[in-house]
Amino acid sequence: MPEPVETHSPDGIDYGWVMQVTFVTTIVVGAPLVALLALFSGVSLPTWASRVSFAVRVGAIVWFITAIGVFLYARTHQTVGQ
Repeated sequence: MPEPVETHSPDGIDYGWVMQVTFVTTIVVGAPLVALLALFSGVSLPTWASRVSFAVRVGAIVWFITAIGVFLYARTHQTVGQ
């Protein structure tokens, strides 16, 4: 008989937790950071296309740094089988 679907035994890092925390942290920290950089960086953003491009470029860097930080935190602080 196969094991029921609702039970599992994760080995290592809970990647679902990492993705959720990365998403929330990036929105909470990244959105204000992108807005402040857009206002005070001295970069000319005259069109919506340039604003979107700026937000995507800076947001990608913020997302990547946040994801690496959350992953490293999870790797050092989470235990197997939580």
